Amino acid sequence: MADQKSGAPRHPRPGGGPGHGGAALAMPVERSANFWPIVKRLIGLLRPERLGMITVLGFTVLSVTLSVIGPRILGAGTDLIFSGVISSQIPAGVTQEQVVDQLRAAGETTKADMIQGMDLVPGAGIDFGQLRNVLLGVLAIYVLASLFGYLQGYLLNGVVQRTMYRLRRDVEAKLNTVPLSYTDRMQRGELLSRVTNDIDNVAQSLQQTLAQLLTSVLTVVGIIVMMVVTSPLLTIIAVVSIPVMLVVTRAIAKRSQKYFIAQWKHTGELNAHVEENYTGHSLVKVFGHTKASRKDFEGLNGSLYEASFKAQFISGIIMPAMMFVGNLVYVAIAVVGGIQVAGGHMTLGRVQAFIQYSRQFTQPLSQIGAMMNLLQSGVASAERVFEVLDAEPQRPDPAHPDTAEGTHGHLVFDHVKFSYTPDEPLIEDLSFEAKPGQTIAIVGPTGAGKTTLVNLIMRFYELGGGRITLDDVDISKMTRADLRSRTGMVLQDTWLFAGTIRDNIAYGRIDATEDEIVDAARATYVDRFVRALPDGYDTVLNDEATNISIGQKQLITIARAYLARPSILILDEATSSVDTRTEVLVQKAMNALRADRTSFVIAHRLSTIRDADLILVMNHGAIVEQGSHAELIAAGGVYADLYEAQFAAPATDEVVG
Repeated sequence: MADQKSGAPRHPRPGGGPGHGGAALAMPVERSANFWPIVKRLIGLLRPERLGMITVLGFTVLSVTLSVIGPRILGAGTDLIFSGVISSQIPAGVTQEQVVDQLRAAGETTKADMIQGMDLVPGAGIDFGQLRNVLLGVLAIYVLASLFGYLQGYLLNGVVQRTMYRLRRDVEAKLNTVPLSYTDRMQRGELLSRVTNDIDNVAQSLQQTLAQLLTSVLTVVGIIVMMVVTSPLLTIIAVVSIPVMLVVTRAIAKRSQKYFIAQWKHTGELNAHVEENYTGHSLVKVFGHTKASRKDFEGLNGSLYEASFKAQFISGIIMPAMMFVGNLVYVAIAVVGGIQVAGGHMTLGRVQAFIQYSRQFTQPLSQIGAMMNLLQSGVASAERVFEVLDAEPQRPDPAHPDTAEGTHGHLVFDHVKFSYTPDEPLIEDLSFEAKPGQTIAIVGPTGAGKTTLVNLIMRFYELGGGRITLDDVDISKMTRADLRSRTGMVLQDTWLFAGTIRDNIAYGRIDATEDEIVDAARATYVDRFVRALPDGYDTVLNDEATNISIGQKQLITIARAYLARPSILILDEATSSVDTRTEVLVQKAMNALRADRTSFVIAHRLSTIRDADLILVMNHGAIVEQGSHAELIAAGGVYADLYEAQFAAPATDEVVG
C-alpha cells in the first residue's frame, strides 16, 4: 500500500526488482545469544500439552526401564550356559571346593579363582528348562519395551502436531494484528519462509529430538544405576567418558550454531528472490534481466549452500567423535572386565551385561550429540518465528468503541499530522472536509502523499496528531472492523484470489445473494464478458488471474466494491487499466455507486476527475490548492500547470516531430 507516491520509506532488497524491502529485518549471521532462552520458550509451547507429556514420560520410563533390565537377565542366561558347560566337565560327586583346591595345588590359581566365583553343580550340565524361562522372560521384556516405545512415539507425535497447530494459528493471528509498516519492511518471500519453512523445521526438530532426548536421558540414568549395581569399578571407567563427550559436543555445537542461523537466513532470502522473480517473470524477460536474475539466484543459492554445508558438516562431526570416545571406553571395559572374570570377582554373564550397558551407555550420549544439530537448526528457525510473534502489534481497538450512526460518509480531516519515520515529517497540518455524496479527487506528483491520505482514512497507519472524524465520530475511537466495513477500495493493482469469478465478486459481501452478485456484475459491465466465458461465473481464476485480461480483472474489483455498498468509496487509479470506451461505461457505473456516498478518487489522468465536487492538489504532504476543476483552472496555479502539461505535451511532441 505505502509506496513511493505515498512518501513511505523504501529499503534496498537483495534481489532487486519491485516489492517490499527486507533489509531491516535481516537475521544476524553470528551465533545467537538467545539459544537457551529460545529453547526454554520452545518448551513453554508444550505447556498446554502437560497431560500428554506426562503420559509420554510415563511410557518412556517404562520402555527404558524394561530395556535396561534386559541385558542383566541375558547375562544370567549366559551364566547358566557357561556354568552348565563347566559343571558337565566335573565328575559327579566332587564338590566345587574340592575342584578349586585341586587347581590351586596344581598351581592353576587363575582357573581356581574363576571357578570359585561361579555357581556350579558338578556333573549336572546346562539347565535348559531354566534357560528357556530366562529367554522367554527376556523376549517378553523387549516386546513390552517396544510396545511402550511405540505408544510414546504415537502420543508424542500428537503433542508436537497440536503444538505446531497452535503456533501456526498464533502466527496467523499475529499477522492480522501487525501494522502495515511491518509488512512494508519485510520481503514477502522472507515472511512466507518464516511462517512455512521455519515452522515446518521447528516441527521436524521437536518431533525428532523430543522423543530421542527423553529416551536418551532416561536411558543414561537407568544404565548408570544398573552399571553401579553390576560393577562399581567398571562404572567409574564408563562415567569418565561423560565430561569428555560434553566438552567435545559443546565445542562443535558452538561453531555450528552460527551456520544454522545463516542457513535459515539465506533460505528466506532465496525464497524472496524466487517469489519476486516468478511474480514479475514477464518484466524480467521484457527488460532482459534474465542473466542478472540468474546471477543473483546463483549468489543466494551459493550462500545457502555454503552455510548449509558448514552447518551440516561441522555438526556431523559430533556423532563420529562420540563413537570414537565410546569405542575407547568399550576397549577399556573389555580389558578390565576380562581381568575381573579371570580373578573370580565377576561372572562372565555380568561382564557381558556390563559390556552391553557400556554400548547402550555411549549410544544415547552419541545420539544426544547427534541431536544437537537438529536442535540448533530448530532453535534458529524458532527464533525467526518468535520474531514475528514478538513484532509490535498495531494499537488495539478501544475497549468501549464509538460507532457512527447511519452511513452518510461525512469525513473531516482536522489538523492531521503524520510521518512514516520521526525524523522525516510528511503531513504536518492537513485539514479539509468531505461532505456526504461528494466526490473528492486527489491529484499531485509522485510522493505527494495521495495514497498516504487513503491509508490514514483506513487506519492502516495511526496519526501523529490531529484527528479524522466519520459522521462526527473520531475514527480512532471506532473499531477497525467497523470503520473498514463502511469503506470500499478499488486499487490500481488488482488483487484477485484463486477461485471463481463469483467468489471474487462476493468477497465484497460474503452474505450476498446470487441476484445481488449478478446485479453488481451488470452495473459494472462484468456480466457481458463473463457470459462469453465457457464456465461463466464459475470460471476459475488462477493465482495470478492470468487467464483473463488486466482490464477484466479491474472490472471484477470494481464489481466487488459495488457489491459492498460502502459509505466511503476509495478509487486509486481504478480505471487506469481499462480501455477508453469501457472507462466511460465504468464511470457511469461509478456515478450510480457514488450517489449519497463520499468518494475519494486518486487520479493521474486529470480528464477523469473534471466532474469531481472538490479537487485536492497535494505536494509534500500538504494541500496546496483545492476547489472545483473550473476554479482551479481559472486560478492558474499548480493544477492548471499539471492540466496544461498533460494535454499540451502530445501537441508539442507532434509539432517537434
